[in-house]
Amino acid sequence: MDSTTLRDRTVLVTGGAGFIGSHLVETLEAHNDVRVLDDFSTGDRTYLPDNVTVIEGDVRDPIALQEAARGVDVIFHQAAVVSVSQSVDEPRRTNRTNLDASLLVLEQARQEDARVVLASSAAIYGHPSELPVPESAATDPTSPYGVQKLALDQYARLYGELYNLPTVALRYFNVYGPRQRGPYSGVISTFLEQARADEPITIEGDGEQTRDFVHVSDVVRANLRAAVTDDVGEAYNIGTGTRTSILELAEFVRDATESTSPIVHREPRSGDIRHSGADVSKAARDLGFEPRVGLESGIASLADGGSLTPVSGTEPADSNTDRGTYS
Repeated sequence: MDSTTLRDRTVLVTGGAGFIGSHLVETLEAHNDVRVLDDFSTGDRTYLPDNVTVIEGDVRDPIALQEAARGVDVIFHQAAVVSVSQSVDEPRRTNRTNLDASLLVLEQARQEDARVVLASSAAIYGHPSELPVPESAATDPTSPYGVQKLALDQYARLYGELYNLPTVALRYFNVYGPRQRGPYSGVISTFLEQARADEPITIEGDGEQTRDFVHVSDVVRANLRAAVTDDVGEAYNIGTGTRTSILELAEFVRDATESTSPIVHREPRSGDIRHSGADVSKAARDLGFEPRVGLESGIASLADGGSLTPVSGTEPADSNTDRGTYS
Protein backbone atom coordinates (compact mmCIF):
# COMPACT_ATOMS: atom_id res chain seq x y z
CA MET A 1 0.00 0.00 0.00
CA ASP A 2 1.30 3.46 -0.86
CA SER A 3 3.04 5.05 2.10
CA THR A 4 1.62 8.52 1.60
CA THR A 5 -1.92 8.26 0.32
CA LEU A 6 -5.04 6.12 0.17
CA ARG A 7 -6.29 6.12 -3.42
CA ASP A 8 -7.90 3.70 -5.84
CA ARG A 9 -8.79 1.22 -3.11
CA THR A 10 -11.94 -0.67 -2.31
CA VAL A 11 -12.83 0.16 1.27
CA LEU A 12 -15.64 -0.76 3.64
CA VAL A 13 -16.81 1.45 6.48
CA THR A 14 -19.00 -0.34 9.00
CA GLY A 15 -21.35 2.08 10.70
CA GLY A 16 -20.62 4.41 7.81
CA ALA A 17 -23.84 6.42 8.20
CA GLY A 18 -23.05 7.30 11.80
CA PHE A 19 -21.31 10.27 13.36
CA ILE A 20 -17.64 9.40 12.79
CA GLY A 21 -18.25 6.90 9.99
CA SER A 22 -20.07 9.36 7.74
CA HIS A 23 -17.26 11.90 7.95
CA LEU A 24 -14.80 9.15 7.07
CA VAL A 25 -16.93 8.06 4.10
CA GLU A 26 -17.21 11.65 2.90
CA THR A 27 -13.42 11.95 2.85
CA LEU A 28 -12.70 8.57 1.28
CA GLU A 29 -15.24 8.58 -1.53
CA ALA A 30 -13.49 11.11 -3.77
CA HIS A 31 -10.61 8.75 -4.59
CA ASN A 32 -11.75 5.27 -3.57
CA ASP A 33 -14.52 2.75 -4.17
CA VAL A 34 -16.40 3.06 -0.87
CA ARG A 35 -18.94 0.68 0.60
CA VAL A 36 -21.00 1.28 3.71
CA LEU A 37 -22.54 -1.37 5.94
CA ASP A 38 -25.13 0.13 8.27
CA ASP A 39 -28.49 -0.92 9.66
CA PHE A 40 -29.54 2.75 10.08
CA SER A 41 -30.70 2.16 13.63
CA THR A 42 -28.77 5.31 14.56
CA GLY A 43 -27.10 6.31 11.29
CA ASP A 44 -28.61 8.71 8.78
CA ARG A 45 -28.75 7.86 5.07
CA THR A 46 -28.72 11.55 4.14
CA TYR A 47 -25.14 11.81 5.42
CA LEU A 48 -23.91 9.51 2.64
CA PRO A 49 -22.70 10.69 -0.78
CA ASP A 50 -24.68 9.39 -3.75
CA ASN A 51 -21.82 7.44 -5.30
CA VAL A 52 -21.05 5.08 -2.41
CA THR A 53 -22.36 1.51 -2.31
CA VAL A 54 -24.74 1.04 0.60
CA ILE A 55 -25.43 -2.38 2.07
CA GLU A 56 -28.27 -2.02 4.55
CA GLY A 57 -27.64 -4.71 7.11
CA ASP A 58 -26.46 -5.52 10.60
CA VAL A 59 -22.74 -5.94 11.24
CA ARG A 60 -23.68 -8.91 13.43
CA ASP A 61 -25.06 -10.69 10.35
CA PRO A 62 -22.24 -12.72 8.75
CA ILE A 63 -24.02 -12.88 5.39
CA ALA A 64 -24.43 -9.09 5.17
CA LEU A 65 -20.85 -8.62 6.30
CA GLN A 66 -19.57 -11.10 3.74
CA GLU A 67 -21.42 -9.28 0.96
CA ALA A 68 -20.13 -5.90 2.08
CA ALA A 69 -16.50 -7.00 2.53
CA ARG A 70 -16.03 -9.10 -0.59
CA GLY A 71 -12.86 -7.96 -2.38
CA VAL A 72 -12.08 -5.00 -0.10
CA ASP A 73 -8.58 -3.74 0.63
CA VAL A 74 -9.32 -1.90 3.88
CA ILE A 75 -12.07 -2.14 6.49
CA PHE A 76 -12.70 0.82 8.79
CA HIS A 77 -14.68 -0.73 11.63
CA GLN A 78 -16.75 2.04 13.23
CA ALA A 79 -20.00 0.20 14.02
CA ALA A 80 -20.63 0.04 17.77
CA VAL A 81 -23.03 0.83 20.58
CA VAL A 82 -21.18 3.81 22.05
CA SER A 83 -23.25 4.38 25.16
CA VAL A 84 -21.55 3.55 28.44
CA SER A 85 -24.85 3.61 30.34
CA GLN A 86 -26.53 1.35 27.77
CA SER A 87 -23.72 -1.16 28.18
CA VAL A 88 -24.33 -1.13 31.93
CA ASP A 89 -28.05 -1.74 31.41
CA GLU A 90 -27.64 -4.29 28.62
CA PRO A 91 -24.17 -5.85 28.76
CA ARG A 92 -25.04 -8.95 26.74
CA ARG A 93 -26.75 -7.06 23.93
CA THR A 94 -24.02 -4.44 23.63
CA ASN A 95 -21.37 -7.17 23.74
CA ARG A 96 -22.93 -8.78 20.67
CA THR A 97 -22.43 -5.55 18.71
CA ASN A 98 -19.21 -4.27 20.22
CA LEU A 99 -17.28 -7.52 20.48
CA ASP A 100 -18.96 -10.49 18.81
CA ALA A 101 -19.54 -8.54 15.59
CA SER A 102 -15.99 -7.20 15.71
CA LEU A 103 -14.68 -10.76 15.70
CA LEU A 104 -16.78 -11.38 12.60
CA VAL A 105 -15.13 -8.34 11.00
CA LEU A 106 -11.65 -9.61 11.84
CA GLU A 107 -12.48 -13.07 10.52
CA GLN A 108 -13.90 -11.64 7.31
CA ALA A 109 -10.81 -9.47 6.91
CA ARG A 110 -8.70 -12.64 7.12
CA GLN A 111 -10.70 -14.10 4.24
CA GLU A 112 -10.17 -10.98 2.15
CA ASP A 113 -6.58 -10.32 3.25
CA ALA A 114 -7.73 -6.79 4.12
CA ARG A 115 -6.27 -4.31 6.56
CA VAL A 116 -8.56 -3.39 9.48
CA VAL A 117 -8.61 -0.03 11.28
CA LEU A 118 -10.71 -0.42 14.43
CA ALA A 119 -12.36 2.12 16.71
CA SER A 120 -11.23 1.48 20.27
CA SER A 121 -11.75 3.88 23.17
CA ALA A 122 -10.13 5.71 26.07
CA ALA A 123 -12.73 3.89 28.19
CA ILE A 124 -10.31 0.97 28.35
CA TYR A 125 -8.15 2.92 30.84
CA GLY A 126 -10.86 3.47 33.45
CA HIS A 127 -9.53 5.82 36.13
CA PRO A 128 -6.12 6.68 34.65
CA SER A 129 -3.10 5.89 36.77
CA GLU A 130 -1.09 8.65 35.09
CA LEU A 131 -1.71 11.80 33.05
CA PRO A 132 -1.44 12.27 30.18
CA VAL A 133 -2.32 8.64 29.52
CA PRO A 134 0.17 6.69 27.37
CA GLU A 135 -0.80 3.55 25.50
CA SER A 136 1.28 1.57 28.01
CA ALA A 137 -0.86 2.72 30.96
CA ALA A 138 -2.75 0.19 33.06
CA THR A 139 -6.15 -0.76 31.68
CA ASP A 140 -8.96 -1.02 34.22
CA PRO A 141 -12.33 -0.42 32.54
CA THR A 142 -15.23 0.70 34.72
CA SER A 143 -18.06 -0.36 32.38
CA PRO A 144 -18.99 -3.23 30.06
CA TYR A 145 -18.38 -0.83 27.17
CA GLY A 146 -14.79 -0.35 28.31
CA VAL A 147 -14.31 -4.09 28.73
CA GLN A 148 -15.71 -4.72 25.24
CA LYS A 149 -13.40 -2.14 23.66
CA LEU A 150 -10.40 -3.50 25.57
CA ALA A 151 -11.13 -7.01 24.34
CA LEU A 152 -11.48 -5.68 20.77
CA ASP A 153 -8.21 -3.80 21.15
CA GLN A 154 -6.47 -7.00 22.27
CA TYR A 155 -8.05 -9.13 19.56
CA ALA A 156 -6.74 -6.70 16.97
CA ARG A 157 -3.20 -7.13 18.28
CA LEU A 158 -3.59 -10.90 18.52
CA TYR A 159 -4.91 -11.26 14.96
CA GLY A 160 -1.81 -9.46 13.78
CA GLU A 161 0.46 -11.78 15.72
CA LEU A 162 -1.34 -15.07 15.04
CA TYR A 163 -2.60 -14.55 11.51
CA ASN A 164 -0.39 -11.78 10.14
CA LEU A 165 -3.51 -9.65 9.64
CA PRO A 166 -2.60 -5.94 9.40
CA THR A 167 -4.62 -4.19 12.11
CA VAL A 168 -4.50 -0.81 13.83
CA ALA A 169 -6.62 0.10 16.87
CA LEU A 170 -7.40 3.75 17.49
CA ARG A 171 -8.27 4.64 21.08
CA TYR A 172 -10.59 7.61 20.68
CA PHE A 173 -10.86 10.12 23.50
CA ASN A 174 -13.86 12.51 23.55
CA VAL A 175 -14.83 13.00 19.92
CA TYR A 176 -17.12 15.89 18.94
CA GLY A 177 -18.26 17.63 15.78
CA PRO A 178 -21.08 17.99 13.26
CA ARG A 179 -23.70 15.20 13.10
CA GLN A 180 -23.21 14.18 16.72
CA ARG A 181 -26.78 13.93 17.91
CA GLY A 182 -29.37 11.66 19.45
CA PRO A 183 -29.94 10.40 22.98
CA TYR A 184 -26.26 9.51 23.46
CA SER A 185 -24.66 12.56 21.90
CA GLY A 186 -21.63 14.14 23.51
CA VAL A 187 -21.49 16.75 26.21
CA ILE A 188 -20.57 19.50 23.72
CA SER A 189 -23.67 18.98 21.61
CA THR A 190 -25.74 18.76 24.79
CA PHE A 191 -24.35 22.05 26.09
CA LEU A 192 -24.94 23.70 22.70
CA GLU A 193 -28.56 22.55 22.68
CA GLN A 194 -29.07 23.96 26.16
CA ALA A 195 -27.41 27.28 25.32
CA ARG A 196 -29.38 27.74 22.09
CA ALA A 197 -32.62 27.09 23.94
CA ASP A 198 -31.66 29.54 26.72
CA GLU A 199 -31.85 26.65 29.16
CA PRO A 200 -29.42 26.20 32.04
CA ILE A 201 -26.15 24.53 31.05
CA THR A 202 -26.11 21.61 33.44
CA ILE A 203 -22.88 20.19 34.85
CA GLU A 204 -22.76 17.05 36.94
CA GLY A 205 -20.43 17.71 39.86
CA ASP A 206 -18.15 20.71 40.37
CA GLY A 207 -17.05 20.92 36.73
CA GLU A 208 -13.37 20.57 37.55
CA GLN A 209 -13.21 17.13 35.92
CA THR A 210 -11.19 17.24 32.71
CA ARG A 211 -11.43 15.59 29.31
CA ASP A 212 -9.52 15.58 26.02
CA PHE A 213 -11.93 16.75 23.30
CA VAL A 214 -10.88 15.90 19.75
CA HIS A 215 -12.67 17.12 16.60
CA VAL A 216 -14.06 14.49 14.25
CA SER A 217 -12.00 15.84 11.34
CA ASP A 218 -8.85 15.03 13.31
CA VAL A 219 -10.20 11.54 14.01
CA VAL A 220 -10.70 11.08 10.27
CA ARG A 221 -7.07 12.09 9.69
CA ALA A 222 -5.97 9.50 12.22
CA ASN A 223 -7.96 6.80 10.44
CA LEU A 224 -6.41 7.68 7.09
CA ARG A 225 -2.94 7.57 8.60
CA ALA A 226 -3.71 4.20 10.16
CA ALA A 227 -4.77 2.88 6.76
CA VAL A 228 -1.30 3.40 5.29
CA THR A 229 1.13 3.05 8.19
CA ASP A 230 3.73 0.32 8.27
CA ASP A 231 3.34 0.16 12.06
CA VAL A 232 0.52 -2.37 12.18
CA GLY A 233 -0.46 -4.51 15.13
CA GLU A 234 -0.39 -1.41 17.30
CA ALA A 235 -2.86 0.73 19.26
CA TYR A 236 -2.79 4.51 19.32
CA ASN A 237 -4.38 7.20 21.47
CA ILE A 238 -6.33 9.69 19.36
CA GLY A 239 -6.89 12.95 21.18
CA THR A 240 -5.26 16.36 21.33
CA GLY A 241 -2.98 16.07 24.35
CA THR A 242 -4.85 18.98 25.97
CA ARG A 243 -7.22 18.59 28.91
CA THR A 244 -10.17 20.95 29.35
CA SER A 245 -12.37 21.16 32.41
CA ILE A 246 -16.12 20.76 31.96
CA LEU A 247 -16.58 24.19 33.52
CA GLU A 248 -14.22 25.73 30.93
CA LEU A 249 -16.12 23.87 28.24
CA ALA A 250 -19.42 25.37 29.40
CA GLU A 251 -17.89 28.84 29.24
CA PHE A 252 -16.60 28.20 25.70
CA VAL A 253 -20.11 27.21 24.64
CA ARG A 254 -21.67 30.29 26.24
CA ASP A 255 -19.14 32.54 24.50
CA ALA A 256 -19.62 30.86 21.12
CA THR A 257 -23.40 31.12 21.28
CA GLU A 258 -23.46 34.52 23.01
CA SER A 259 -25.78 32.86 25.47
CA THR A 260 -26.84 34.12 28.88
CA SER A 261 -27.76 30.61 30.03
CA PRO A 262 -26.73 30.10 33.63
CA ILE A 263 -24.34 27.29 34.48
CA VAL A 264 -25.88 25.05 37.11
CA HIS A 265 -24.51 22.05 38.97
CA ARG A 266 -26.16 18.76 39.80
CA GLU A 267 -24.99 15.91 41.96
CA PRO A 268 -21.91 14.21 40.50
CA ARG A 269 -22.33 10.92 38.75
CA SER A 270 -21.37 7.90 40.79
CA GLY A 271 -18.10 6.45 39.52
CA ASP A 272 -17.39 9.34 37.16
CA ILE A 273 -13.79 9.45 35.97
CA ARG A 274 -12.20 12.58 37.36
CA HIS A 275 -9.52 13.30 34.77
CA SER A 276 -8.69 11.99 31.31
CA GLY A 277 -6.23 13.14 28.68
CA ALA A 278 -4.27 11.51 25.90
CA ASP A 279 -0.55 11.19 25.43
CA VAL A 280 -0.48 11.35 21.63
CA SER A 281 3.29 11.14 21.19
CA LYS A 282 3.16 7.57 19.85
CA ALA A 283 0.58 8.52 17.22
CA ALA A 284 2.66 11.56 16.30
CA ARG A 285 5.79 9.43 15.95
CA ASP A 286 4.37 6.40 14.11
CA LEU A 287 1.38 7.83 12.26
CA GLY A 288 2.48 11.42 11.77
CA PHE A 289 -0.78 12.39 13.48
CA GLU A 290 -1.16 15.97 14.67
CA PRO A 291 -4.53 17.37 15.75
CA ARG A 292 -5.34 20.57 13.90
CA VAL A 293 -8.62 21.82 15.36
CA GLY A 294 -8.50 23.77 18.60
CA LEU A 295 -11.44 23.31 20.93
CA GLU A 296 -12.60 26.93 20.90
CA SER A 297 -12.56 27.13 17.10
CA GLY A 298 -14.28 23.75 16.85
CA ILE A 299 -17.07 24.87 19.18
CA ALA A 300 -17.39 28.20 17.38
CA SER A 301 -17.85 26.37 14.08
CA LEU A 302 -20.54 24.14 15.58
CA ALA A 303 -22.28 27.14 17.09
CA ASP A 304 -22.39 28.75 13.64
CA GLY A 305 -24.12 25.65 12.32
CA GLY A 306 -21.32 24.82 9.91
CA SER A 307 -18.38 22.49 9.75
CA LEU A 308 -14.68 22.97 9.30
CA THR A 309 -12.90 22.31 6.01
CA PRO A 310 -13.16 18.60 5.23
CA VAL A 311 -10.05 16.45 5.30
CA SER A 312 -8.55 16.02 1.85
CA GLY A 313 -9.06 12.51 0.59
CA THR A 314 -5.62 12.52 -1.05
CA GLU A 315 -3.51 13.56 1.90
CA PRO A 316 -2.12 11.10 4.41
CA ALA A 317 -4.26 11.50 7.46
CA ASP A 318 -2.13 13.13 9.86
CA SER A 319 -15.73 8.53 21.71
CA ASN A 320 -17.97 9.17 22.33
CA THR A 321 -19.75 10.13 25.48
CA ASP A 322 -23.19 9.65 26.93
CA ARG A 323 -25.59 12.56 26.78
CA GLY A 324 -24.71 14.93 29.59
CA THR A 325 -21.82 12.83 30.87
CA TYR A 326 -18.09 12.99 30.49
CA SER A 327 -16.74 9.43 30.35
